[in-house]
Amino acid sequence: MDRIPSKQNAIVADSNGQLMLVNDLPLPEMEPDMVVVKNHVVGLNPADYKMTGRKAHAGAVAGHDFAGTVVAIGPNVRTIAPLTNGDRVLGAVPGVHSLTPRAGAFAQYTCAPDYVLLKIPSFISFEEAVTFGASIGTVGMALFRSLQVPGYPMEPASRPGQTVLVYGGSTATGTLALQILKLSGLKPIATASPKNFDLVKSYGAEAVFDYHAQDFVAQIKTYTKSSLKYIIDCVSTAETMELCYSLLGRTGGKLTTLEAPPSYIHTRPGNRVSLDWVVGPSIHGRALGWPPPMAREPDMELEEFSIKWFTTAQRLLDDGKLRAHPVKSIEGLEGVLKGLDSLRKGEISGHKLVCRIQKEDL
Repeated sequence: MDRIPSKQNAIVADSNGQLMLVNDLPLPEMEPDMVVVKNHVVGLNPADYKMTGRKAHAGAVAGHDFAGTVVAIGPNVRTIAPLTNGDRVLGAVPGVHSLTPRAGAFAQYTCAPDYVLLKIPSFISFEEAVTFGASIGTVGMALFRSLQVPGYPMEPASRPGQTVLVYGGSTATGTLALQILKLSGLKPIATASPKNFDLVKSYGAEAVFDYHAQDFVAQIKTYTKSSLKYIIDCVSTAETMELCYSLLGRTGGKLTTLEAPPSYIHTRPGNRVSLDWVVGPSIHGRALGWPPPMAREPDMELEEFSIKWFTTAQRLLDDGKLRAHPVKSIEGLEGVLKGLDSLRKGEISGHKLVCRIQKEDL
């Protein structure tokens, strides 16, 4: 096992909340219920560039998704699968985070809570594994804690056929949601650009709709007979959230987003529509020190939910029931900054950008 260095290369937020590469950052301190991971591949998400400026904690390491090998294990860990040094794992941590400033993913090493780490099966590469990072927790919370869809991968819906719309079906979160919904005995449909229709269908969508089409709303309402009750918005701009809200059936339903929805879209009276949003890293059940509205207090119920959900996710991975999102690879931590710029410009579609950062793995 390699000796763990005292300093590392990492991408951190400067005093203005902008990201920069440094080469002498102290490694994160391992708490008793944490695992130190030598990162081999990290994944890029839109949240990584959205969490800059005033949202970023100065000096904190950026990045959420990582996949690598275990190099140290705290004495009080409660991992879903038993771990030893050298095991391959995937996970996600809060980036540019004030409460754990050294534990972001865009670094050579990170420190992660125990029970949200997943062991990577031998038939899944690091590049494939990192596509599951933040998406695993986000999808689990959105579908089974927020939307409370009628089904679960280990207990499929007793009355199959309930339709669930995945807005943004070609995103990494979208393709995972489609697979989980299918395994839960539900009927997933999705939105995408026409160039990604075949991709989205290959992950389980029974119908795909072009969100650019002029009659897009009418198409979905006709397909669902105006009875759509469940939507997860994996894009979550103000425009898409308002659009998704309008797609819910006449009798109401549930919409879960991945960003805080503006209050003006919640227009139906009474309790006919449940509008909720999830913060992926809150799956840990620990406090989140990001600025409002993303800040969270510790949540023991969410911790219990996450243990059950990650146990399920580990089984699905081990059984080969989850397929990774397509990837585009870049090299070196310096490539992360260019990759985030590409994400910001909307240049990436149907793929997840991943970055290999350990030279010995080239």
